[in-house]
Amino acid sequence: MGDQVRLRDVEPADLEEFFTQEHDPEAVRRAKFPPREREAFMTHWRTRVLGDPTVFVQAVTVDGELAGNVVAWWDEGRRFIGYWLGRRYWGRGIGTRALALFLEREKARPLYADPFAGNTGSVRLLEKHGFRRTETVRYGDHEHIVLVLDNDPA
Repeated sequence: MGDQVRLRDVEPADLEEFFTQEHDPEAVRRAKFPPREREAFMTHWRTRVLGDPTVFVQAVTVDGELAGNVVAWWDEGRRFIGYWLGRRYWGRGIGTRALALFLEREKARPLYADPFAGNTGSVRLLEKHGFRRTETVRYGDHEHIVLVLDNDPA
């Protein structure tokens, strides 16, 4: 595991790679998240993510290469976390290290996540960091597991 995982601020040029990652067919299948058209994607990132001071987002790099992102945002009074890694970075422990780094910086607790129930890798990743299952919810035809991190995992 020689991969050096780091977090940094997102740069506008990163959005093209994030767009490509969101359109990876296997990632779409696992996340059950419909990819957005280019303009909707860019508008969302510029206004709802980068343009919202309450959102905390970090780019994930591996050996200096852009690998994905981790983001925390408010939704109906709850702080949520989400992440997306390019497929070539899956299964190498990169998500584990990136999430650990992010949770050191994102101090809000409780912190929620709601991955697709069939995305067992994502659920395991969250549980490894102290998130616990609280309920299941449906978004359309898909069941998602709501997990919560109540306090600092350290």
